Amino acid sequence: MPKYTDVLDLIKQRKPQHALPGAAYSDADLYRQDLEQIWHRKWIFAGHTFELEKPGQYLTLQIGDYPVVVVRGKDGSVRAFHNACRHRGSKVCTEEKGKVAKLVCPYHKWTFELDGKLIYAGNMGPDFNAADHGLIPAHCEVVHSYIYVCVAKVAPDFEKFRSAVSPFIGPHHLEDCKVAFEAHLVEKGNWKLVFENNRECYHCDGTHPELLKSFVENVSVQGIGGDEDPELAAHWSACEAAGLASRINMDPEGQYRMTRIPLSDGASSYTMDGKPAVARRLDRSGVDNIGALLYFNYPSTWNHFLGDHALSFRVLPQGPGETVVTTRWLVHKDAQEGVDYDIERLTKVWIATNDQDRRLVEGAQVGVTSPAYQPGPYSPLVENGVNQFVDWYCEVMTRRLTEAASSVL
Repeated sequence: MPKYTDVLDLIKQRKPQHALPGAAYSDADLYRQDLEQIWHRKWIFAGHTFELEKPGQYLTLQIGDYPVVVVRGKDGSVRAFHNACRHRGSKVCTEEKGKVAKLVCPYHKWTFELDGKLIYAGNMGPDFNAADHGLIPAHCEVVHSYIYVCVAKVAPDFEKFRSAVSPFIGPHHLEDCKVAFEAHLVEKGNWKLVFENNRECYHCDGTHPELLKSFVENVSVQGIGGDEDPELAAHWSACEAAGLASRINMDPEGQYRMTRIPLSDGASSYTMDGKPAVARRLDRSGVDNIGALLYFNYPSTWNHFLGDHALSFRVLPQGPGETVVTTRWLVHKDAQEGVDYDIERLTKVWIATNDQDRRLVEGAQVGVTSPAYQPGPYSPLVENGVNQFVDWYCEVMTRRLTEAASSVL
């Protein structure tokens, strides 16, 4: 029987406003339940529709135990399938990305149409019914170019999130974007440490000199409220008057949040001089400096939208102590490299910031797994965001593990 109660007891050791116990970042049973109760049940960010511009273009990802392929069909629809052949389970699409006419299993050449139907299976005899052996679909939803997939048999409601996020990201016209650059970073740390690090800037002064050329964290938007300061209120009002949703929209259950913040004085983009990295703007608001729209959706993504470009980040666990973070720099589809933007200038700040964060996460992983580690308190001034994330995690896991334990009694 799964060790639901043992894992639940471990999570309940966490004190309010404190970090999780060290075993939460390394225990194999807890990691298994992270997958089963969160990753295998939530909507997970996969990629963007403009990465699959033409029929037959696909991307793959691994969501816990589940290999998934997302493909553009001949009818233009974007669909997700479990990336396992219906014959003997081989991965059908073995590359990270590609373009194919059909989905052909490399093992025995079973061939599937782009909508998942099996159209060829050699040497299976006259009684074989191909209609019974199509690829198994996974749930797939799209909101303003963002592709989300869910591997659960029954997916949670997506419409509440769609309604909440659309007014914020819609005006940035991501459907007219392309990926200018993509980077994968393997961090030797638990996925929760990766997100905890993202949800606070307590560490920024001593770690992120490139980012702090433009980024200024506002504690009023960390996750649990806070008084509006005049600068933030004025920024919100100016952006909203131009049609850009800006004020905090926080999911009542704490899973996602959207808000817009001003950057440092004179900065309008994440560059070393604060000036735009791309000549073509994404929004059409007419506001010279819209700051940065920030949105996260646990457990798999955080995002930054600026006037000249956007960044999407995808988090995927690869084990109790390993996480891969994928960053995509998004620019207008008609922007030309070398003319409208320079790759080094566009990417320098976040390539440096990501690697700095990797080192912090890896150092934390070593520390929290020490037998001597004792969880410390969060700062009530600058760590409300990380506390919000850990609260969300503990609430979700406690509820679902309690339900799971009750179901097997």
